[in-house]
Amino acid sequence: MKPVHYFFSRWQNWLGLVIVLIFTVVSLAAPLLSPPNKTTQGAFKKVGRSSDLRPHPPSAEAPLGTLPGQLDVYHALIWGTREAMIFGMFVALGAFVFGVFFGTISGYVGGIVNSLMMRIADAFLTFPALAGVVFLQQLVAVTIESLGGTFWFNSDYHGRVVDFQFTPPPFAVFLLKVDPILISLILFSWMPVARLVNTLVVTLKNADFIQATRALGGSSPWIIWRHLIPNAISPAIVLAARDVGSSVILQATITFIGLGGSSAWGLLLSLGRNWVIGPGGSLFTTWWVFVPATLAITLFGIGWNLLGDGLSDMLDPRRMK
Repeated sequence: MKPVHYFFSRWQNWLGLVIVLIFTVVSLAAPLLSPPNKTTQGAFKKVGRSSDLRPHPPSAEAPLGTLPGQLDVYHALIWGTREAMIFGMFVALGAFVFGVFFGTISGYVGGIVNSLMMRIADAFLTFPALAGVVFLQQLVAVTIESLGGTFWFNSDYHGRVVDFQFTPPPFAVFLLKVDPILISLILFSWMPVARLVNTLVVTLKNADFIQATRALGGSSPWIIWRHLIPNAISPAIVLAARDVGSSVILQATITFIGLGGSSAWGLLLSLGRNWVIGPGGSLFTTWWVFVPATLAITLFGIGWNLLGDGLSDMLDPRRMK
């Protein structure tokens, strides 16, 4: 059976593809599904008095209810989808590109260089991503403060707020635009890709068609770009697809536990955590404060994992014969 036919012959692959397509359409159509207005701040929109600290049930103005402070759950869910797609794609693409480059170069050069570069990858594997997030956040904060800025977090939306008494230097402006969680997850996500590509390149570089290319005068850059990377990249694509979902889940988790970040889905759960058990001790009295965001995070992860599993089967060399 041809790989593409095999992919579409399994209902799990269809499910993963449909889920990912739905999230993609929602993210692209966010301005139409929930247009922002003058009360919008990032992914959040106020639909009532900020002093009202009681969540309200779904209404015509807020189809999925409101959080304490009268923040529209529906608006945050829609725009959070766009933010999640962008964040997940950036993390997956960054880890994919760097991992492929690192693994290919180390595998092609071989010898002591390959051993050293793989030990570096192993060292990164032992470093927890959460520690990297905290380290980068503190590094950015200390750097900005040393340049004369005042750095703190907005208590309502957990966003970073910086006040300079003078025009900040370009380097400080760059730091303000850097998302420590995004950079941290890229720094600690590329190693599996690098190790996988490295293993394939070490095997492929001694193949007959590579030896023939060398005999015909093919340069190392030509061999790497035209032969090694195309033949070693397929398994890395599978890892990248799974990284989209896992990185968004980790971002939401980091935001929820209060280590920073601006995940709209994580903030939805964080701002409504005190209302998970509603008045009277009922779990679903105020269901809108946690069910929509929980379903979105869960389905997002499931969709990308199923799609990654489908791509893994489809790109299996045994099925590509």
